[in-house]
Amino acid sequence: MAAPGSTTPLLDEVDWLMERVPGARFEVLGGEICVTPLADVGHASVLNTLRRLFKDASLDDGPTEVLQRLAVWLPSGPYDFAIPDLSISHDAVHHEVEYNCVDPSVFRLLLEVTSNNYGNELRSKVTAYAEAEIPTYVIINRRDERIHVLTSPIDGTYREHRIHAPGERITLPASIDAEVELDVAAILAEARQRTTNG
Repeated sequence: MAAPGSTTPLLDEVDWLMERVPGARFEVLGGEICVTPLADVGHASVLNTLRRLFKDASLDDGPTEVLQRLAVWLPSGPYDFAIPDLSISHDAVHHEVEYNCVDPSVFRLLLEVTSNNYGNELRSKVTAYAEAEIPTYVIINRRDERIHVLTSPIDGTYREHRIHAPGERITLPASIDAEVELDVAAILAEARQRTTNG
């Protein structure tokens, strides 16, 4: 899985883990391997809903695509990369750089739905995505029942961080090149779905 000629102990370890734990998501943030478990029903369901909303806004036409789990190469470390839950990118196919990752300059938006290691989405990735100058980062924060919209990355920090609660409606920033409105309560309700046993 590593790029030709790129054999580093860290990326070799990621490859080894991926072979043994299929379906889990492995990323390198700040030089450390991070793992995200398999998605539950709510996680998968809300991503499908969001993907449909973005497609309905014509954000999946031509070179602009709405993709799940497209890896982004990060400037925060020599081998850092992340695999966001959902992304809006432009012409990603021509900007693959290393280790099946895409140059961060093609992304208009990255979106994460929190899992049990929410510290990555709420802290580590905030810094990494700001350093990569991702214009818009959206976090569906299931633990705290909020949606975060971070914009205006400057000098490794998002200058704007708006937190939205149920009852609000959000219009996503113009940097995505479409008008998309989110109903916070509806999105969070869908994200809460869980499977039940019997």
